[in-house]
Amino acid sequence: MLQGDDRKAHRVALDHIEASLLNGKYKVGAKLPPERDLAKELGVSRGAVREAIRVLQAQGILESHPGPGRGTRIIAGHTAALGRLFRLHLALSSTSALDLTDTRVALERSTATLASRHWDDEALNKLGDLVDRMDRETTLDEFNALDTDFHVEIALTAHNPFIGDLSSAIRQAMRAPIRDASMAVDDWQALRNTLCKQHRQIFEAIEKRDGDLAAVLMEEHIRTAYQALKLGI
Repeated sequence: MLQGDDRKAHRVALDHIEASLLNGKYKVGAKLPPERDLAKELGVSRGAVREAIRVLQAQGILESHPGPGRGTRIIAGHTAALGRLFRLHLALSSTSALDLTDTRVALERSTATLASRHWDDEALNKLGDLVDRMDRETTLDEFNALDTDFHVEIALTAHNPFIGDLSSAIRQAMRAPIRDASMAVDDWQALRNTLCKQHRQIFEAIEKRDGDLAAVLMEEHIRTAYQALKLGI
C-alpha cells in the first residue's frame, strides 16, 4: 500500500499519463517509456510509476507484457473495464438496476437505429447467425450468452465507439442478474419463445434499414424482458 509521499508520487505519475492521453501525446498502440525513464522524468520512484500503471491497467487503458521490446502499451480495452464498473454499481446500489434499465433503453434505441444505417454483409450475417442460434438453443445459460452477444453485436455494428462501449458494458454487466432472474421464472421456455420472436423482429428491421422501427422494437423487447424478469421495472 502506498503511503505519504509515495501516494502523492503515484498521483503525479497517474496525472501525467492521463494528461498525455488527453492531449494526444499517447495514442492507442503507443508504448509508454520504460518505468525507470518515466520515473526519472517525473522525479518519482519506479514504484509510484508502477502503481499508476496498475490503476490504468485495471481501467482497460494499458496492458503490459514482460520481455525485451514489449513493455507497456495503450489499448482500447475500456469496454470490459466499464462492465466491471457497472457490475460493482449493481452490487452496491439497490436502485441501480432501474437506473441501468432506463439507460440501457436509451442507448440501445440509439444502437439499433445506427446499426440499421451502418451494417455491412459481415455484421448482418453475424446478427442473423445469432438469431438463428437463439431459435435453436433451449438451455438457459447458452441462450443468455447468445442473447448478450446479440446485443453487443448490434452495439458494435452501430459504428459509434462511445455509445457502443456503454451499451456493451451495461449489457455485459446485466448478464448475471438476467441469468439469475431467468432461473426464477415459472415458464422460462415461454419467455424464451417471446424473446426469440422479438430478436428476429429487431434483426429484420435492422436488415431493412428501418432505424425508427428497430428502435421501437428494441425498447419493447428490453422492457418486456425486464418486466417478466422483475428487473428494474
